[in-house]
Amino acid sequence: MHQDLWAPWRMAYLRELERRSAEIPKGEPVLADFITHAWENPDLDEESLVIHRSRHGLLMLNRFPYANGHLLAALGVAKPRLLDHTPQEQAAFWELVGRGVDLVERVFQPHGVNMGVNQGDAAGAGLPQHLHAHVVPRWSGDVNFMSAVAGVRVVPESLESVAARFREAIQSVPWADPQA
Repeated sequence: MHQDLWAPWRMAYLRELERRSAEIPKGEPVLADFITHAWENPDLDEESLVIHRSRHGLLMLNRFPYANGHLLAALGVAKPRLLDHTPQEQAAFWELVGRGVDLVERVFQPHGVNMGVNQGDAAGAGLPQHLHAHVVPRWSGDVNFMSAVAGVRVVPESLESVAARFREAIQSVPWADPQA
């Protein structure tokens, strides 16, 4: 039986990147710093898909996820490289990554978790001006024919539903105090 898989947001994203690349001078960032925008506008947390804020940074859903529950961890201050941050900022950054892993494990019970930082254009950073980490839940067999042959990833749940699950779970974690 043939079934269709629809992910229309992905093509819109790719077309927008292509359009911006053609319009923006060489060397300028293609994406606007959506992380800084989210950090500076806490009243838009739901719209920006922010799940958690600390004194130093935030966890937010990746709008174009690799897998269901894909989070981004970032400090509020935008710097392009890990070593541009002070040792205290680096510690806060890795603490946010740990909180992201904790949330992903609580909510999705994955078989594993990928954590990664793409620093710079050449390393694949989509937003090279604002260092951030990806926290991606993984399951045995989740890289199957869909991604290997068809080049398609299946994300079975809406971003809004995933955000609601994370927000509910965060109520019970000891580190959820935004002042922490």
